[in-house]
Parts: sequence; structure tokens; C-alpha cells
Amino acid sequence: MPRPCWARPWCDGGRQGLTLPAVSHYRLFPKALGRLVAALGVQELHLALTQGFWRTRTWGQPPLQAPAGAELWVWFQPTVMDVDKAWKELSNILSGIFCASLNFIDSTNTVTPTASFKPLGLANGTDHHLLRYAVLPREVVCTENLTPWKKLLPCGSKAGLAVLLKAERLFHSSYHSQAVHIRPICRDASCLAVSWELRQTLTVVFDTFSSGQGKKDWSLFKMFSRTLTDACPLASQSKVYVDISPKNKEKELLEVTPTPASVYEAIVQGDKRTYAVYDLLSPSLFNTSRSLNVQLKWKRPQDSSELPTPVLHAQRYVSGYGLQTGEISTLIYNTHPYRAFPVILLETVPWYLRLYVHTLTIITKGKENKPSYIHYQPAQDRRRPHLLEMLIQLPANSITKITIQFERALLKWTEYTPDPNHGFYVSSSVLSALVPSVIAMKDVDVEQSPLFTSLFPSSDGSSYFVRLYTEPLLVNLPTPDFSMPYNVICLTCTVVAVCYGSFYNLLTRTFHVEEPTRGGLAKRLANIIRKFRGVPPL
Repeated sequence: MPRPCWARPWCDGGRQGLTLPAVSHYRLFPKALGRLVAALGVQELHLALTQGFWRTRTWGQPPLQAPAGAELWVWFQPTVMDVDKAWKELSNILSGIFCASLNFIDSTNTVTPTASFKPLGLANGTDHHLLRYAVLPREVVCTENLTPWKKLLPCGSKAGLAVLLKAERLFHSSYHSQAVHIRPICRDASCLAVSWELRQTLTVVFDTFSSGQGKKDWSLFKMFSRTLTDACPLASQSKVYVDISPKNKEKELLEVTPTPASVYEAIVQGDKRTYAVYDLLSPSLFNTSRSLNVQLKWKRPQDSSELPTPVLHAQRYVSGYGLQTGEISTLIYNTHPYRAFPVILLETVPWYLRLYVHTLTIITKGKENKPSYIHYQPAQDRRRPHLLEMLIQLPANSITKITIQFERALLKWTEYTPDPNHGFYVSSSVLSALVPSVIAMKDVDVEQSPLFTSLFPSSDGSSYFVRLYTEPLLVNLPTPDFSMPYNVICLTCTVVAVCYGSFYNLLTRTFHVEEPTRGGLAKRLANIIRKFRGVPPL
């Protein structure tokens, strides 16, 4: 769950003419990030490090999805003169803070979207030249990335919910994503003052069905090998929410222990959810026992472990044969029975896949679906990738297929990775949409549930915002036989050694004519013996 930290500098003015303050209070806000925001003129910063891919059809709608690898997108303030220079410095500094390979972010994998990734804070930026977005799909997330992330928490990993973050258990999961979000927000309802908000989120998926011998029962100790002992002393709120929503409208199928002190109902992503709430700051919670081990059991076995299919989900794959041309296909599903809605699709393709834009086709229910907005920025070899953004209308209960053909480029032999036959990664597609909600959210629910409305924003109660990512692609490029240079080097060295050695020996050797000399003592003795035997001398 997110843990917001606050820096409390004051500023004048509301939304109009907004002036973002500098971070000056570091009691809760990490000083490393605060200085970074102030020095480079950062307006919003969003960083996610993810291992694995969220399986939408099996796990349902993701709470906070991120693409596989490392994702970084930043909005800079209008006072920044050289955005590209600030972007490069920012990625290098974040690489050192989080022990990640963010220093590999350069112009070849950075784009500037025009319709996607709008600011999530107060400033409604329209100058997209202040936005930078990059993904490293091959980045591997490990323990050295989790340790600096935990150090940013107010209590570290010594107290509160962070005591559950045991690296051995977290990285033995099916999906793991850690993120850091910084944005400016209103301090009060009148919005006369602005504060910086730091939100740290951690999303983990444990496959308890396979590890629990076919049972869906779970507990905190089974998942994390630890239990909760106390709350963070610096926290003003510290709560654990357990989803106990009935499945298929059948109640009393779940049994959660210990008995929660309160139950909360909220509208999350268009669905009504019921949560058991455990307040770690409540004195009565740790009176009976010294630790809290939340357990959930099913009263009878469940036939299916799959959740209902989300209203919006997508998948992407590469088709074709050979190593010259291919085709990228994206399938977007709208399972809503009667509502149509638009979706913004963002495609980022490396420069070594040369797109044929005239082959772009969008088919929905067997008919051509023309996008209402399209923006394409062609790639430049070894300088920038392809950028394609489209606004597509998705009819109700439909499948939209988007295809585009490409040609593979032949790289220089120094541009191949150490394992070129593994393939080259293409970052995930990004889908942004306001999905219609089956159950409308009231204004009272929004005011009473600041946590869920912050995690799952809703525009007017009738729809909710969703950002989805497809699978990253693995594409093979024409690869030369790198063993041939080795063979040529060995053969050349052998020929040079033999030929050069022989010629050098002939050119540098000195020849002398030796005069015949009389034999030595052994020859004289042999001739004497041969003389007595009557044999001719030597």
C-alpha cells in the first residue's frame, strides 16, 4: 500500500499561476529526492521497477500496473531551459539512488508523448515538450533495487508495514513491482497552499494456489514469513485492508481471522468491494497478542481461481517469418455489454525496426475503424525511436485489432548485445482510457475514501481512469556468425606464424662452409681396430 510523505512549504496562489515550492522540510520527505526535485526543476516524477508481467485474464484488473523492466516519465517545470540535459542528469542520479541501469536511458529510447501521460498533480500541463518518457524492458529488478527503496520510508524496514518486506519472499513471487511517485497536491480543500507528495507503492502477486497444495487460503506469515508487530511511530495512519468481497454474490464464504474491528465498502474500478480494516494504531489490536497475523480461509473449496475479465484489456504479439520483415499486432478488448468508449494507444518502437506506416490497419467487428486522432514521429537511425499515438473508439463488446508491418535493420557488429541470439526487446504499448463504471460513485464516497480515490481516480463517478500495458516483445534481428571472425583470426595467425617464421629464419641465418678435418680420437681407434681386422679404414 502507498505511504504518503509530505513536505510542507507554503506558497501563494491557487491553481491559476501555480508556483511550485521548494522542499524545505525533511522530517518525512527523503532529502535525496527533495534536492533532486529542486535542483533539476522537476514538476512530477514517476518511476517503476517491475519484474514479471501482470496476467489480466487470470488476476483481474491490476491495481497499479507497470510495464516489465524500468519505466520513468517526468514532467519538468516551465523554468527549465534545456529539458534534454535535465532529463539526462535526472536519469543518471536516479540510477545511483536506486542502483538501477537508468543511466542507459538516452535519445534512442526516449519519446515525448503528446496525448498520453498527462500530469497527475495540480498543474494541468499542456506543453508536452516538458514531458519525457522512457522504458528499459530488459532491466532486471533484484535486491539491490529494493534496499534503497525501503530506505526512503520514514521508518525504513524497522517498523510498520515495511517489516513484511523480506527480499527472499518478495522475489519468490509471480509478479513484483515497486514504484515512486512525486507530485504537487493541494494541502487543503481551498487549495491556497501546495505540498509535495511522495507515494511509494509495492505490488506483489503470490501464487498461493500452487504453493498451498491446491488451497486458496493464505496468511501474512505464509506469504512473507513475518507478522506485524507494531506501527511506524511517525505514521498518522497505518491500516491493513483485506478484500473480503463475496464472489458470485455468495456471502459468508470467507473467514478472516482475527475478527476485524471495522468493515469498509468502496467502489474500486467500477466494482463494489468490501474490506476488513485493521488499524495498527489502535491500542486494542495488540492487546491480545504481540503480533498481527491476518489469515483468510475459504469455508468450502472453490472450483475456479480466475477473476472476472476486466472491461478493458489488451495483448500484443509479433507475427511473420524470416528475418527481413514482420508484423506487430495489438488486440484491444472492450467487454462492456452496452457502452463504447475511446482509448489512447501509445506505441514506442526502436529505430532498428523500420515501420511501414502505410500498412497500418485498425479492424473492429470486420470493419475499418479510423482513429479520430493520430500522431506519428518517425525514427532516426541511432538517434530516436518511432512514436505512434492514436485515439481509437472501442464499440461495446468488441475486439479491435491493430496491425503494422516493419522491416528489420542490419546493425553494425559493435551494436549487438553480448547475447544477440536472445533477441531485442520492444517496450510495451500503453493504453489510457476512462472506462465506464457499472456502479456509479457518489461524491460522499469520494470524500470518505481519500485512499482509494487517490489510487483509483474517478472523473465524475460514472467512469474511472485506467492505464494498461501490453506484453513486451522479443524480436530477432539478422545476426552475423560471430564465430567466423574467431576462425579467421586463428587461421591468419597460424599462416603468419608459419610463413613469417620460415622467411625470418632464412633471412637472418648465416651460412658457413666448413673445411674437412681429421677425425678425432674415436675415429683413430676405430681405424686401428679395422686395420688389425683387415677391414678398409673409415
